[in-house]
Order: sequence, then C-alpha cells, then structure tokens
Amino acid sequence: ARSTGPLSGTKHTLLHTHIYTAAMTIADPTAVANHSDYTDNVYSGKLDHRAQVCALIEKDGLVPKHVIESEVKWFYDVLGLDDMYFMLEDPATVAGHITSLYGAQLTSMNKTNSVDITFESRREQGAVFIHNSVPGISKTEGPNYEKMIDAEYLDISVPQGAFRVESYRSRGKVSKGLDASLRTYFVNGCDFVNPDPKGDAALDINQVSDRTFLAKATPVVLDLYSAVMAKVLGRTGPVIVSEELPSGSYRLVIGYRQRSTQGYFSALSDLYHYYGLYSSRKYVEQFSNGVTIISLYLDLAKHAKRMAAGSSGSGSSATSSIGSSPVLGATAAPVSIEDGIAQIMREASLLFCIPNTPFQTLFKTGELSVQEAVYGYAGWIFAQHFLNRLGSEYATLVDILDPTDATDMVVLAKLKKRLRQETFTREHILDIMLRHRDLLKDLYLHFAQVHYIHSETPSGISRLADRLKDNLHVSLSMARLQDKAALTKDELLVKIARVTTNDHDAMVMRALLDFNEHVLKTNFYQPTKVALSFRMDPGFLPAIEYPTKPYGLFLVIGNEFRGFHVRFQDVARGGIRIVRSRNAEAFSINQRTLFDENYSLASTQHRKNKDIPEGGSKGTILLNMDAQDKSAVAFEKYVDAVLDLLLTGQSPGIKDRLVDRLGRNEILFFGPDEGTAGFMDWASQHARKRGAPFWKAFTTGKSQTLGGIPHDIYGMTTRSVHQYVLGIIRQLGLDESACTKLQTGGPDGDLGSNEIKISRDRTTAIVDGSGVLCDPKGIDRAEMTRLAHARQMIQHFDVAKLSPEGFRVLVDDFQVTLPDGSLVQDGLSFRNSFHLNKMAAADFFVPCGGRPEAIDINNVGELFEADGSTRFKYVVEGANLFFTQDARLRLEKAGVHLFKDASANKGGVTSSSLEVLAALSFSDEEFGKLMCQQEDGSLPAFYQEYVADVQKAIEANAAR
Repeated sequence: ARSTGPLSGTKHTLLHTHIYTAAMTIADPTAVANHSDYTDNVYSGKLDHRAQVCALIEKDGLVPKHVIESEVKWFYDVLGLDDMYFMLEDPATVAGHITSLYGAQLTSMNKTNSVDITFESRREQGAVFIHNSVPGISKTEGPNYEKMIDAEYLDISVPQGAFRVESYRSRGKVSKGLDASLRTYFVNGCDFVNPDPKGDAALDINQVSDRTFLAKATPVVLDLYSAVMAKVLGRTGPVIVSEELPSGSYRLVIGYRQRSTQGYFSALSDLYHYYGLYSSRKYVEQFSNGVTIISLYLDLAKHAKRMAAGSSGSGSSATSSIGSSPVLGATAAPVSIEDGIAQIMREASLLFCIPNTPFQTLFKTGELSVQEAVYGYAGWIFAQHFLNRLGSEYATLVDILDPTDATDMVVLAKLKKRLRQETFTREHILDIMLRHRDLLKDLYLHFAQVHYIHSETPSGISRLADRLKDNLHVSLSMARLQDKAALTKDELLVKIARVTTNDHDAMVMRALLDFNEHVLKTNFYQPTKVALSFRMDPGFLPAIEYPTKPYGLFLVIGNEFRGFHVRFQDVARGGIRIVRSRNAEAFSINQRTLFDENYSLASTQHRKNKDIPEGGSKGTILLNMDAQDKSAVAFEKYVDAVLDLLLTGQSPGIKDRLVDRLGRNEILFFGPDEGTAGFMDWASQHARKRGAPFWKAFTTGKSQTLGGIPHDIYGMTTRSVHQYVLGIIRQLGLDESACTKLQTGGPDGDLGSNEIKISRDRTTAIVDGSGVLCDPKGIDRAEMTRLAHARQMIQHFDVAKLSPEGFRVLVDDFQVTLPDGSLVQDGLSFRNSFHLNKMAAADFFVPCGGRPEAIDINNVGELFEADGSTRFKYVVEGANLFFTQDARLRLEKAGVHLFKDASANKGGVTSSSLEVLAALSFSDEEFGKLMCQQEDGSLPAFYQEYVADVQKAIEANAAR
C-alpha cells in the first residue's frame, strides 16, 4: 500500500500491505438503505480498529501526542469516509493516511498553493484509491485514478474476469484550509453466482450478479437494474435512465455491453462536472451476461448553485461562465439540476461513442463542450483524409509529364506520396485546431444550426419564442445555440482569413467548413447511438485525386475505429472490409491510405459489376491500434450507425427524425470481405430488429439458415478467378500439372483455400498472414489440401513434407538460414516483400490476398530479370487492387498476360446479386420454405438447384 502526502516535499511508503479482514461486515441486513437501493456498509469492528490506529500513530511519533485523539476522531467520525474504507485497510495503512493528512494540513497552513493528497493500495483482485477532490471540478493535474480504473479494470472486464467499483465522497472537508473532500474508490473482482448463464438464466439478475452486489442491493435496485439489463441486451447502444431521489438529488443509471466503449467511467465525470454537478457516490456493477451498469448519484455543486441562484435572479443565460472557478472558467451551469440531468442524459450517448479525444483537456477545463470536442474530433479525422494537399502545381505537372513514360510516372508517384504524407500530418492538423479553438467553436455552431434536432419545438427555432412565452422547457443544447449568432459560410471564410496567420492554418480550418457544407445527414444529435455517422456529398473530393465522382459517401467514426462506405451508383453492392494493423507503423500507413483504398476498391467493384444490375460499392473499417481484437464490436457499431441514416427515427427520445438535406431514402447492400465473413448473419438480423424493410437483402454471404449462399462453401469467387487460369491454359495449350504458381493469400481464406482445392498446378510458393511457404519442387498438394479444408494458415503445414530445397519462414522468425545458404533477418519483412523476391518466380502468379498496391510503379521493376524478362508469364488478379494500373501497363508491355481484378474477381458479386434477387422476390414465408436451411438441417431442392444455376452463370460470365 502506498500513501503519498506532501510532508516537506517527501513521499512516505508504508510497509504493511496485508488486507485487514477481522470482523468485516459487507452488508448489514439491519442497516438503513440509502434511498432504497444499496444498504450501508457497516463495519462492526470499527472501534477496535480505531484503537489500534491510535496506538500505531503514537508509536511512530510523527504526530504530537496531545492531538492524536482529536485527529483520529475527526478522521473516523467527522470526515465522513464510508465504512468500506475501514473494512479494507489495515490499521497500519490507516495510521499512515492520518499522519500524511496531518502533514498536509500543516503544509496548507504555511503555503498559499493547494496540496494534493493521493493514497493507493493494490492487491491481486482489486484496489483502493483515494484523493482530495473539489466537488464538481475535474482535476487536470496529478494522478487520474478514474482513468486508471477505466484502463486497468473496467475496459478489460468480461464475464470471465470482471471488476466492480464502489466510490464515495467524504461528507466532510479534508481541513479548513483545503476546500476539498476525499474521494474513495474501492475496486473488487467479481464473484458471479452463475458465471456462464444460458437461456432464461441470462436475464435473471439473481443468477448473473456478483455475490457482493446481491448482498448489498435492495429489491428496488434489483428491479431497476433488471429492467435496464433487459433493454441493454435488446439493443446495441447504451440505456440511460434517471430518477429523482427524496433528497432532491438524482440517480443516473447507464447500462451498456461490456467492452463496447472505453474510458467511459472517467469521461462521465468530466461530463457532469461540465454542467456543475458532482457525485456523492457512484457504482459500477458487472454481470455475467456481459452487461455493465453505472449508477451516479448527482447534485448541484456549490458554485453551480450560486450561479443558478444568480441566473434566476438576473435572467441571465443558462450558459453563463463560472468566473469563480479556477479550473472550469467556461463551464455551462444549468438553471436547475433537472436541466443538467436532461443535458447529461442527452450527451452521455455522444460520449459513449467517443469517450476520449485529443480535445479532452479542453473539455475537462470547460473551454469546449462535449459536443464541440467530439465535433472537433470528427473534423480532425475528416481533415486527415480529405485536406487537398497536392495543389494546382501537381495538376500542372500531371499535364506536362508523359503517362506512358515509366520514369516520369515513378517521379510523379513519389511526389504524390510525399505531398500527401508530409504536408499535413495528423499532429500538425491537430495543433492548428487546438490553437484556433475559438474558430472551432464558430465552426461547430455553423454545423449545429443545420443538423441539431429541434425536438423542443414543432417546427424548429422559428417557434422557440412562442414556447418561451408559454414557459415551456428548452434544453441546454437549444439555449446554447441561441446564446451566440451563427456565422454564415462567407462570414466564416472572412474570419478564417483574418484570424489565421498562414496558409496552412487557413487550409485546415477551411477543411472543417467544407465538412460542414457537405454533410447531408448525421446521427450526431441522435439521442441514442453507438458511433457517429455522416452521409456526405462527395462534391468536395478533388478531381485531380479522384477523377470519378462517387454517388454516395459515408464517414463512420467509433471509439474503436474509423470507416468509410463509397458507392458509384444508387443501387450498388460490395463487401465491408476490416483493416488491421500489425504495429504502429502499419497503422500509420493504413490510416493515411484508408480512403484511397476504399475509393479504389469501390471503383474496381463498379467495373467488375458489369454483369449484374447493381453498381459497385465498398466499405472499410480501420481498427484503432488499441482495438485490434475488437473487429466484431467495430463492425456492429459501423452497421448500426449506418442504419441510423438509412431508417427514419420513429421513437422520440431514442431514435428521432434526423435533419435530412439529402431528401430521399437510401438502401445500402453489404457483403462479406476480409475479416467480416462471419458477421453477415448478425447484420441482417440487426436490420430486421431495427425495422428495416430490406433486412433480407441487406447483407449477402449469410449462412444457409438465413437463405444465404456462402461464397466460401460454394467457391463462388474462385470459380471466376480460376476460369481465367484455365482459359490461359486452354488457349496456349499448356499442361496445368506442369505449370508452376505463386499464390498470395493462404489456405485459411475463402479465395485461397478454394484455389488450392480446385487447381491442379505445381504450386511453388504460398504467402499468407503467418509467413512464407516455398518449395521449388512443388508444395505437397495433399498437405495443402488438408490445410484448405481445415482453413488453416501455412504455419500448420507439416514441414517434413517439404523437399530438401523447400522452407517455411514465419512472420515471428528471426535469423533464419534458407536451404540455399541465404539469411533471412526478419520474417515479417521477408513475408511482406516475398512476391518481389527472385525465389517467387513462377509461370503463374495468382494473388488471392494481400494489401492494395503491393506492386506499383515504384517496385514493379523488381519483377524483371537483368535480361529484361519478367519473373511471371501469366497473372490473374484474384485479390483486389494488388497491382496499380501503371504497374499493370508496364508488365503487359513486357509481354505478361495479365487479367485484372475487375475482370477476374467478380464471381462473388454475381452470387450476391442473385442471392438478393431471391430475397426480394419471395415473401418471408416463401423465402423460408424455398431458400433457407430447414430445421432438420436439409437444404430445399429449389435452393440447391438455384445455387447450381448461380455457379454456372459465374463460370459462363468468366469464360466469355
């Protein structure tokens, strides 16, 4: 246990670390319950504990003997610490805390600056944290215990290992000289009654609760939590309810699914502090069905009460500043606690989406509201991707240079890459926005005037005055919008030019204005949401970078990810791809190229969809570096946020009608892609749950129980790709069994596994996520096929079946000597560049996986030998965008027979289109009878015939 108290600038470390357990009482059934929810913590051994503390302090000799009794009495009886503190801390630890507090009081009497008090005690299954805290004020210096609790205990909680929190504020102040009370946090590991509930047990609060919680909670709180829990399990986002207590304070209860947000507990404190409220106590309860429930007991802080009294007397705005606050100089004080609670409930959902941003400090200090901070974060991401960094000079250079000259194109490609990477870094854009926070507030107001959901009035702002005359309630959000006149676009442009000091600053702030001007619809102000979504008018995209303007563009931002959806036709289809990053460097690259990849994938999809009625689209989801294991959570939030913009809100206070500048309904069609094949069933059923009439057709590649035609089971994509391989063999009179082949994308993937199953060539190398497998004599086909059926990576290959010249190098390997004597320093780098290695040479190259633009104009030269010959004779692109167009042209010019992705890889979209045709053609009853797997596991005869016809159509289209 560590106790830190500024005694002459020194830190005191206590030697005793064991937990005191004698005579502990977790919940006394006879104790009076607080507001009919939790029973008081009553420690029956408190008197004996206190006597031992007095003896220990006297023995240490650091506190004058004549004041020991009064100091201990004050600590135990007057300060008002919850009994749980005395239950968990042994007498030696408490004696050290009292001694440190005594020293802090002496220090505060001799110094004008404030004194920080922090206590910390950790054990294997929990911890105790204590610090001094001014009610209603967020600390910006010193240890942030709530962030620590979030990161170390709450964010990682799952049914298999969860932590609950009880936090109390002392009723008394630390001392006359310190205007603060003590805030205590007690963190304990959960002991669930039923750790793995099934069926109805998952909804039984007596089954899914922690035993300590059940011992402390009254029937009132059990009923409340049970109702909240049921709603959480039935929806994607948070459930937020409030209740006025007999004392006039409020209880705010927020339920959500475990690991569906991060840093939320600490972010909520900043939120209610912003509105001048403080918590007397708060609880975080975990349940074995995967639900977390936070309870906050809130009241107006003293400074907010003074402001509210002044406001009611003077008629000033509800957004007056707290001039007396040394920290929160611009915090909004509500006219009443009811106003504050209503606003917190509204903004808690926004905070759930994005709990922490680089603008958090400005929010904590009250310089920005939570809405302004989250808007700034969204604008920051927009600017990272869409700030036009190439300029008119680049466009001139494009016109001058010869597009058929390989040297010119290499120079142009390198220049474009440097301009986009180095002109405006993420850090540079953020620095500019933080320096121009007043402009940021103006830009937010410009955004809000258009998109704020004016649910307070029947017809919006125009009738606000009438309602004020009738003394009807107006939310703080509305009041805040009325507090300052919004600037027009032209006025903002003038102000940006006047306020900024250089072109870079002006370009960044104008990018935020572009963002405002091109948002057609957003769920930013939707009362409940799990991620932010923006339907954008693609008109802001510079033609020099994106020559074909998309039909529609969505930007989606969540706590774990950012993502896009691009389509080139109103009715369009394409897959949703998860983009993972192995390390920080890879994430930085993926972040820079995310939209370009999405745009190119959608454009390629549009071209390959020439055999079906729908146009092309694509979605991408880039996982944040600390969320690489949360692909399912990110996908679910992405889908739900997009549905917010596709469906008309019908539940006021939950899903309101949004401001719609688009003016027409839209339907998107999602399909499986890298990392999302297993999520299609969920997306379809979620759309159904939310009332989408198009739910059956919303996703393709679903399981057969939902009438889907799984691409991997029936090899739909591979049937198209391999037809091109067979076409080359047939036209040139080749023997497939004698042809060598390099394949990227291994036996664990859809395309890679099916390519192995149906091909008869002599595959000499396979590159997948786990590494490189190479054998110049030909990789053992039986072993490859075994892995393909098991959908396992080449790390599971039996290396005993390699020839003496064969080898396997995994991404985690270092210093590997190959059979030819060459040394591989780093397995990851070797894997990433093996397709350019001389050892990869083969007759055929069939990319079935890999990152976009793996071969571009800068490295395509590495595929040529010294005599000018190419390393591959035939290329069939199964993976999208593996080659850039200029790289393709150079290879074709050298005599390589190359079939690009838009032609070869279209079997999946054909299958998806015909799957949707069936979904739209049948009624629900007919669809279930003819297209869905039956209860006995059998597939309807119609389904089997339909799938066979789809396969024939794919092969026929590819053979044409």
